[in-house]
Amino acid sequence: MSAIHPGALLNKTKKNFIGMPAPLGYVAGVGRGATGFTTRSDIGPARDANDVSDDRHAPPNKRKKKDDDDDEDLNDANYDEFNGYGGSLCSKDPYDKDDEEADAIYDEIDKRMDEKRKEYREMRLKAELENYRQERPKIQQMFSDLKRELAQVSEGEWSTIPEVGDARNRKQRNPRAERFTPLPDSVLSHNLGGENVTAINPSSGLASMMPGTNTPGMVTPSGDLDLRKIGQARNTLMDMRLNQVSDAVGGQTVVDPKGYLTDLQSMIPQYGGDINDVKKARLLLKSVRETNPNHSPGWIASARLEEVTGKLQSARNLIMKGCEMCPKSEDVWLEAARLQTPEMAKSVIAQAVQTLPYSPRIWIKGADLETELKAKKRVYRKALEQIPNSELLWKLAVELEEEEDAKILLSRAVECCPTSVDLWLALARLETYENSRKVLNKARENNPKDRLIWITAAKLEEANNNNSLVNKIIERAIATLQANMVDINRDQWIKDAMEAEHSGAVVTCQAIIKNIIGYGVEEEDRKHTWMEDAESCANQGAFECARAIYGHALTVFPKKKSVWLAAAHFERTHGTRESLETLLQQAVTHCPQEETLWLMGAKSKWLAKDVPAARSILALAFKANPNSEEIWLAAVKLESENDEFERSIRLLSKARSQAPTPKVMMKSAHLEWALGNLEAAKRLLDDGLEKFKDFDKLWMMKGQILEQQKQYDAASEVYREAVKTCHHSIPLWKLLAQLEEKMGKIVTARATLEKGRVRNPRNDQLWLASIRLELKAGNKDVSKSLMARALQENSTSGILWAQAIFLEDPPQRKSRSVDALKRCQDDAHVVLSVAKMFWMDGKKNKAREWFNKTVKIDPDFGDAWALYFKMESMFGTEDQKNEVEKRCIAADPRHGEHWQETAKSIYNWRKKTPEILRIVAERLPIPVMNREVY
Repeated sequence: MSAIHPGALLNKTKKNFIGMPAPLGYVAGVGRGATGFTTRSDIGPARDANDVSDDRHAPPNKRKKKDDDDDEDLNDANYDEFNGYGGSLCSKDPYDKDDEEADAIYDEIDKRMDEKRKEYREMRLKAELENYRQERPKIQQMFSDLKRELAQVSEGEWSTIPEVGDARNRKQRNPRAERFTPLPDSVLSHNLGGENVTAINPSSGLASMMPGTNTPGMVTPSGDLDLRKIGQARNTLMDMRLNQVSDAVGGQTVVDPKGYLTDLQSMIPQYGGDINDVKKARLLLKSVRETNPNHSPGWIASARLEEVTGKLQSARNLIMKGCEMCPKSEDVWLEAARLQTPEMAKSVIAQAVQTLPYSPRIWIKGADLETELKAKKRVYRKALEQIPNSELLWKLAVELEEEEDAKILLSRAVECCPTSVDLWLALARLETYENSRKVLNKARENNPKDRLIWITAAKLEEANNNNSLVNKIIERAIATLQANMVDINRDQWIKDAMEAEHSGAVVTCQAIIKNIIGYGVEEEDRKHTWMEDAESCANQGAFECARAIYGHALTVFPKKKSVWLAAAHFERTHGTRESLETLLQQAVTHCPQEETLWLMGAKSKWLAKDVPAARSILALAFKANPNSEEIWLAAVKLESENDEFERSIRLLSKARSQAPTPKVMMKSAHLEWALGNLEAAKRLLDDGLEKFKDFDKLWMMKGQILEQQKQYDAASEVYREAVKTCHHSIPLWKLLAQLEEKMGKIVTARATLEKGRVRNPRNDQLWLASIRLELKAGNKDVSKSLMARALQENSTSGILWAQAIFLEDPPQRKSRSVDALKRCQDDAHVVLSVAKMFWMDGKKNKAREWFNKTVKIDPDFGDAWALYFKMESMFGTEDQKNEVEKRCIAADPRHGEHWQETAKSIYNWRKKTPEILRIVAERLPIPVMNREVY
């Protein structure tokens, strides 16, 4: 039982909380330190923690009065059709905590179910909205495709669109207009007699008298009206009036009788906009002028509006009024001078000069209005008397003078504008060497923070062959600028070096690069940054700057092979043969173990037809790299290219004994094969296969030699043995399948390719070989099914998509090519196929564009060059054909199915790029619409 405070007994008045349930967790007297306790009877039987607790402090139930039903409100306003009188049927039932908890649970369930259905409901609503929009689209959606096409409308097409006319009839356009009914011709003929014209030719029909009248009229022999006579009379009257207004002096006619009406066409209006817009603009600008009459842009805008609408005099009046209201505005005076005639403009500028004598722009405008050179000079000199510190006026005045007078003017100019670097430099250019040095020294004193003065001084010393002072000047310049707290911008100095190179100051350019290239660069980033700077300079045509950067980098990193190689590639591309060889001599002394540097030096000598020097370089390379495969093979190639086959064979024999590598064995066998020693070649191949059984090129060469000897069965055995050992070599599988196809074993070839695809999954070359095998066998449907499977495994293979285009019928090839370009946009094989399609359609210019795009994407693709050359040989000019050949030689392609087959043929082992290009072009078939392309 809860404790009762003793003070509560003193109050006889009943409190309002007596008989009410205690709050949850209530402990009587807790504020005074009392501690509540719980007995077993309070806890009751054991129950779950989530069960609804017993409300032990519930209020006593109040008894319902028996006469509740009698007190029920039976008024009509309290009647409900569904619930009857008194509202809800359940309003008298008690609503306890169980009901509240149940309602909350049901609300949560409804909310959860609503969230589950929300996605489906939104999707259904979206679908219904889309269907509704398709059935009843908006106007902007209906014309969206036309709006997109408007982006391609040219300016000329826009100007030719006619204005929208008023489609209403005259009554609708002007309902209050007076109706006009033309008079009949009889009334006109009756009233013509009132005018007495004696100069009319009687043959016109106007001299006859009307019957029964004393006035001349128009009658015909038949008595009817002759409209032709009326026209003739009208022309006669027009000629008479034109003659009356003609000028009798000198027989000249003021009005052209034939073309005075058509001359109105020469009066072309300058403004073609809506006249209502002009009226609104006038009212707006008038309000601006009246509100703020000292606002110069308002006067200028008003004058230009009148000028645009063709009212030039109104524009002049307005702008002159603006000059009165805004006399201190340069823009208003300049606008007034522009709108006036040249003579009037001079007077306007004269007034402006009196009002604003210190405005350079007004003086310059005045000089521009003068036509004679002396007058211009006089204006500029008067301007300089008023504004002696204007750098712009001095420059313009100096430009009009001869050299001696310009020198005098510049001497005065640098006194008036000592901070103008341009004036100092201009004066230095006109002076002699000694005076120029003095001028530049004074310029440095007046402008200690300008770098251009120092650079000009360095160029001056270089121009007078004092190259030793150039580097000192640049060093002192950087030190002085740093002392004057000037930020040294490395990129800006490099640009100055490039400008110095373009102006011919090479020594100054090199000095700038030497002193600035390492400024502000972290030590670990130097090499990378310098290589990027050199490439950037080379791309911008500043080769001396790039050479200076490479030279500085080589002094800092003399043992870095990559720097030497980059410098060597630069000299080979942009330098001379002598500069390249000099660099390579230095490179091999610092990096003797780098084989590429030796080989580049030997090749340079060989291209210069200096074979003994190339041999000596290779001999030195042998000493530095005694067992280098690359150097051995380079020596062999040098001898074989110069027809020294015996020396080549001896070198290869020595190389096999000292450095027996797979490539050396292959080159040995290839040389014997090329010289026709097939048995010796087979022996070398057998020796090589004993040592290097997994080198696939040895197997290929042996099989091809056997094919050349017509020993097809032996070649087939060699290939089968090879694919067991080198099952990842795709060319071996293709050679075996081609040999079996040549022998007529189509089923065996098909099985071989399928086995190769199993061993090498997702290989597009084997899939392509299988597809072409079926095409050659006449199984086009089988090839299409194979192509579908192949594209599933290799969806981005360019060679497969290129073949897929030509598997389709001609009408479907265009859509197939679009799919191919989407999948492999930058693949040379796909782009080449599109070029073939344009060739088939007879669109040679489009084909030429796509051929160019192909060779740009992959310059190493020899088949594209050959097909391009073939098209230009057939349809192009001789210059176009030679241009393709020249570009192909520069690209020096190495890959391509037909190119490699021709270049690696033993019969073409000594042919160069131009010869191979012509051979491949002759062998390639001409693209024809209904021919299968392999």
